Order: sequence, then structure tokens, then C-alpha cells
Amino acid sequence: MTTRWLTEKEQRAWRAYIAATHLLEDAIDRQLQQDAGMPHLYYSILANLSEAPDGRLRMTDLAERAKITRSRLTYAVTRLEKDGLIRREDCQWDKRSSFAMLTDEGMAVLERTAPGHVETVRSLLFDQLTPQQVEQLEEIFSGVVQALEREEERPTSEEVPWRRRSSGPCS
Repeated sequence: MTTRWLTEKEQRAWRAYIAATHLLEDAIDRQLQQDAGMPHLYYSILANLSEAPDGRLRMTDLAERAKITRSRLTYAVTRLEKDGLIRREDCQWDKRSSFAMLTDEGMAVLERTAPGHVETVRSLLFDQLTPQQVEQLEEIFSGVVQALEREEERPTSEEVPWRRRSSGPCS
């Protein structure tokens, strides 16, 4: 098979994407560490739970929403549970599964932290773009997500993080 090298223009776009995402993720992590003492991943888990009915999701569904492995989610939920921000419940109809539930304290942290988080995202990303560029950004990344998630439809696919096997127990 012949390697399909990136063109010069594609290489510049790729490197700009990598630099921007690393810098943006670092800035968001710093803001959330300062305001809530947690990384962006933990904030995202709380946000996903806050958007779910009754603030509750099966762990496997939460891993899919957060786009992370089940073992990484289990580690994060253990930490958030220790901090009183999430509570775990056993699944009554499937003993192999469990639920994560947002506690009142977790919702309070989210409500307190959200304004600073939104301001960071707005100032570092959206304030740099025109309305047309925002539409293009959504179109571009929605297409990339759809292409990557089509891989998920294959029954044996472990390409997407929440389908990957881990050496520890699954949640």
C-alpha cells in the first residue's frame, strides 16, 4: 500500500489544528483547575450528567457521551464520587452495569463554574471567529465525528474509545 502523504497545505492545516486544540485544552484545564479544582474531563462528566434526565446515566452511556474509555471513566467517577459530586447506583436489571448520578453538590459546583468556563471558551475560540467561521467549524467537526462514529457501527470495532477493552473491570 502506498502512503498518502499530506500535501503542504494539509500539513499546515493539521499542525494548526494540533496546536490550537492543545493550547485550547490547556487553557480550559487551567481555568477549571483554578475555579473548581478539576480538569476539563471531570467538568465534562458533570455537564453530561446535568443534561441527562434526573442527572443520571448508565456508565457505558456516559463513557460514550464523554468519548472516553470505560476504564478512564471509572477512574474519573471514583474521584468525583470521593469528592461528593457524583453518586453511583447499581443497575437493577443488569448486575454488570451501574449508573452515575449527579449530586446536589455536583450541580452546585457545575453552576458555580459554568460562567467562567463559558467565558474561557468564548474568549479563546468563538471571539476569534466570524459567524460564518463558526458555521464552518460546526460543519467540519460534525463531519469528522460522523465519519469516526461510522466506524463504531462495525460489530467488532474498538476504534472509538468507549468500545475499547481495558485490563480492568468494565462498568
